[in-house]
Amino acid sequence: MLAMKLSLRGEYTLRALVVLGLNYQRPVVRIQTISEQQNIPKRFLEQILNDLKSAGVLESKRGVAGGYRLALPPDKVTLAQVIRHVEGALAPVSCVSERFYEKCSCPDEATCGIRSVMKEVREAIVKILENFTVADLCQRVRSLEEVQIKRLDFSI
Repeated sequence: MLAMKLSLRGEYTLRALVVLGLNYQRPVVRIQTISEQQNIPKRFLEQILNDLKSAGVLESKRGVAGGYRLALPPDKVTLAQVIRHVEGALAPVSCVSERFYEKCSCPDEATCGIRSVMKEVREAIVKILENFTVADLCQRVRSLEEVQIKRLDFSI
């Protein structure tokens, strides 16, 4: 259950995908490179990348020149797809989840005001994450880096 907060694993997953997305034109990216750039413990990163490989999100190459790459172009991998794989439901409560539905303990789901609001929250989360790809995330990173560079240039 997402509980409206990414786990550390989920955050590391997205940060690794940013590096892989920004380097999509390269044959592979070494685990060490991702680990150093994103300050992710290497052993934890290995587990995450293997999990994404088994899910079909990544491909890998073994050996000295080995590493990982996205299995699909960055604009074909949605954040919803990745987060659902790593975290499970996008819904804040299980009774509004479409893929991971579980009955809640309220007396009547049909008249539950909390469920109604949480359904709107889920719909907003899904709308954003289904329409946001790894390519979009990479573009956001580039834009924020440009803003930071301009601020630094201005303050010198």
